[in-house]
Order: sequence, then C-alpha cells, then structure tokens
Amino acid sequence: MARMTAARAAVEILKREGVSRAFGVPGAAINPFYAALKASGGIQHTLARHVEGASHMAEGYTRTHPGNIGVCVGTSGPAGTDMITGLYSASGDSIPILCITGQAPTARLHKEDFQAVDIAAIAGPVTKMAVTVLEPAQVPGVLQQAFHLMRSGRPGPVLVDLPLDVQLAEIEFDPETYEPLPVYKPAATRAQAAKALAMLQASERPLIVAGGGVINADAADLLTEFAELTGVPVVPTLMGWGTLPDDHPLNAGMVGLQTSHRYGNATFLESDFVLGIGNRWANRHTGGLDVYTEGRTFVHVDVEPTQIGRVFAPDYGIASDARAALELFVALAREQRDAGTLPDRSAWAESAQERRATLQRRTHFDDIPIKPQRVYEEMNRAFGPETRYVSTIGLSQIAGAQMLHVYRPRHWINCGQAGPLGWTVPAALGVAVADPTTPVVALSGDYDFQFMIEELAVGAQHRIPYVHVLVNNAYLGLIRQAQRNFDIDFQVNLEFENINAPELGVYGVDHVKVAEGLGCKALRVTDPADLAGAFAEARKLAEEFRVPVVVEAVLERVTNIAMSGSDIDKVNEFEELATEPGHAPTAVVPLKG
Repeated sequence: MARMTAARAAVEILKREGVSRAFGVPGAAINPFYAALKASGGIQHTLARHVEGASHMAEGYTRTHPGNIGVCVGTSGPAGTDMITGLYSASGDSIPILCITGQAPTARLHKEDFQAVDIAAIAGPVTKMAVTVLEPAQVPGVLQQAFHLMRSGRPGPVLVDLPLDVQLAEIEFDPETYEPLPVYKPAATRAQAAKALAMLQASERPLIVAGGGVINADAADLLTEFAELTGVPVVPTLMGWGTLPDDHPLNAGMVGLQTSHRYGNATFLESDFVLGIGNRWANRHTGGLDVYTEGRTFVHVDVEPTQIGRVFAPDYGIASDARAALELFVALAREQRDAGTLPDRSAWAESAQERRATLQRRTHFDDIPIKPQRVYEEMNRAFGPETRYVSTIGLSQIAGAQMLHVYRPRHWINCGQAGPLGWTVPAALGVAVADPTTPVVALSGDYDFQFMIEELAVGAQHRIPYVHVLVNNAYLGLIRQAQRNFDIDFQVNLEFENINAPELGVYGVDHVKVAEGLGCKALRVTDPADLAGAFAEARKLAEEFRVPVVVEAVLERVTNIAMSGSDIDKVNEFEELATEPGHAPTAVVPLKG
C-alpha cells in the first residue's frame, strides 16, 4: 500500500471525483493541503480576495455545467465562518459545492486555540454534512461520503474540516483503486407517472411549472419534449428559467410577485391544473396561497420527499429525480400520441401566446438620466442567445428577469433562495472559469456591486474576462421600494458628493476609477443612446485585455419596478405599459396594438 499524508490523499480523491478547479485563500492551518495541491498537480487553483468570494466562485462554477462540483478552500476560524454565506446560498438552491477548511490541531480544539472554532456545528444547518475529521485514516472515507451526499437526492453543499495534525499524518491509501460511491436518486414508478399524466389529461387548461430541479437533473431536453408532445404550456420558475427557450411557442412566461411577466400571471390565473417538476413553490413565485391554489389541481414532483407538502399539500406527490420522472412522462405521452388519445391543447396554448402578445411592459424610454428598462432592452439587442447571465438580488435582478431573454438551461445563473448582496462578481468569475468560450454577462445594482468589488482583481490577475452591467442609482432600490409600505425612506440613500469626482454629482462612488484601480476596464454611460455602443465596446475590451469590463449605466434616482406585496393578481404596474410595438421593441412576441 502507498503511504502518504492525509492531505495528499484528500487531493488525490478530489481528482478522482472529477475536480479540476478549486477556489480559495491559503492560511497556516490549511497549508499542508496546499502543499499537497502543489505537489500532486492536476487541480488549478484560483486565489480569491475574500473567502466568501471563493465560496460564491465555487457555486458559479458548479452551476455552469452538469456534473461540475466547485471546491472552495480556506484556513481555520474566520475563513470557515466567511464561507457560511456561500454554503447557505448553495444549500438554498440545491447546488453541490465542497468547502474544505483547516483547523487547529485536535489536541487544542477545546483550548480556545488561535482561530479554532467549531465550524462543523456552525455549518451544520446549511450543509448536507459538516464534519471535523479527528482521525487521519478517516479522511478518504469522509471525502468519499461527501461527494456521495453532494450528488445524491437533493444536491447540496458539504463542509469537511481538517485539523492541522490530521492533514500532516501519514496514512495507507491507494489512489489507483479508489472509486466514487454510486449516486442515489429516487425515481418515479410507471404507475405514479401514469396517474400524474391521467390527472393532467383530465384537465382543460393545464400548465407545467419547471423548477431548478429540472436544470440540476440536466433534463431540459425531456421537459421540452414532454411539453411538445402534450401541447401543455410551461411556466419556468426563476431557478428554472432556460428550461425551454423564451421564444418557444409553449413558453407561457414566469409567474410571481416580482420576477414575473404580466402574461405569465394572467395565464396562470386562467389555469385549472399545475404539474410542478423540480420546484419548491417559493413564496416569491406563489404569493398568497389562497389565490395561487384556488380552483387548481396540483401534482408535485421533487427529488426531496420532505419537499412535497412543505408549502401546501398537492393533490398528488411523487418523490423523484426530475430526469427520471420526465423519462416516464415522455414515454407515456409517446404511447398516447401513437394511440391517438392525447387531447388537443392548441387552443389553450394559443391563448397563452395571445396574452404574451398583448400584456407587455414598456422598455423603450429616451429619458436622461436613464430609465432602467432601457438598459435591459439594449442588453437584449447586444447580447445574443448564447449569453450566460449572472445575477443575485435587487431591483436590477427583478427588472432583468422581467425584461431579459434566456434561451438555454444554465444561461440564467441566479442566487434564488439566499440572495446575498455581493454574490454576483465572484459567481460570474466562477462561471467564466467554468466556460471560458461562452460570453458571460453579470448584472448588478450599485450596492450588490460594492459588497465584493475586490473580487474584480481576481479576474484581472487570472485573466478571466466577462462583462458586468452595473445599474447605478445610488440607492438601495428594492429596500427603498419596500419602505413605501412604511411611509419611510430611511437609511437606503447612498448619495454623496465625491470630492474626488465632482462630475458624478450626488452618485458618490466612482465605480470606473475603482474598477480600473483593480486592474479592469470600465465605461460609464449617461445617455441611453450610448448603451448599445458601450456594450459592443465592452465585449471588445474583454476579448482584447482578458479582464472583467464594467459598463456603468447611470440611472434615474428613483424607479419603482412592477411587483406585488401579496398576491399574483395584485401586481402594481408603476410605469406606463406598452401600448404599441415601439414601446417594447425587443419583446419575443411582437406587441399587438
């Protein structure tokens, strides 16, 4: 048997589990692992500027391609606690990432040693497993179990904490015979699928709600085939956006309080049956459950059995991986098609497209300062269907989801459940590392951008090009809008006069100078007529210099984006709506006058 340090065994296991990239920040308590990483080779490492940033890079990396597992590495104490937000983000959105932390020697864990903290206890609620390995010989087994858990059932993150003495100890380990454990995914039975399909076929106005589980299961192709076979319109959730193209004739639009379309909500309210696949009935999607569920029959398919009935009781539930369920749905639908027993859904599907052609929001404004809607209109023109968009939270993300177009799975990469500010820059870097051949465009408001702005230097150092669209109104826009319900505008105003950049007026932070100071390129746009040229220039600069390029659009200070605080039938449309085709020139379906 080969003898090696437990740290070296850990690195060898990562490689045999398919890991080729890690993100992190070294420190004293994790240096043995870094020494093994260097000696072993085969895993490229990206040095982050903040350990939380490394965790978000790992998540972006995972979410870009099926099968990816991002790895983030940090030292003991605050490195682990810094990554808790990243673990929470990955947990909430069912994303497998592996967090490896260093730890004080085992003999000192109870002595309040320098940077010794019970990180396993802290991380437990936001991981599928969090463990401090106390015996060196357990390192291979713990990591084998970690990858098994990350991939099995509902995917999610794991934290493995390695004390310094455990990393340094020599163990017997043969990497050549190591094998990953089989992945477990619950699968629907034919009888279950047949019952669900019978319930769908008995309805008159059915919809499919496609969640992030469809993308996690790499099942968008099956989802699209099933919809086409049955003629049933599809509502993608925010996490499932891209499961079928936005211009597909069965795409009914998104539903919800915020990231929704007028036509999507209208079609949902006309439906009488909903088949949810790989979704979790998130509150921003459903709004009030009385309105959402009234008059509808529900079937819920989810990989996690305890997810079924968590938000409301469906009429029928199936614990199954989305791909396994859709394989059966497609097979049964093909049989019914061949037997000539599939109902004709064309009139219902056409009515959904009719709503798409009549219920639209206006995007074309020539105002100065720029109205945000115009930014997304120009993004639709400038960035093609191959673009991978990355965003997290705020009015920028909400408006972007209402007005941008996505055509492929994993081309809208959005932090959904946790929504931490600062996520976008590092996540976009992780996406660009995972797929350097596809254009990556990030979208942030000014506050999200400022939270982890230092990570731009990672893109400059490691030559990771992408375009970052920054919409700047010097406000916490979403919170300001929410504060209207309390009749306050308190502690959300970011305006100040920058003594070093008086040309900015009250917009404060000079993002162009900061981005340039971090080694990136940046452009500022104040006239909507200049947006198209700026986006084109940004793409050229990113290609030429191989660094992140920021395009800052200086917005009007106050804009209210369409949303509801309660129910999907009570969305407040603050801006004037589109009433002629020129009001929404980049709409997928041209507006009918």
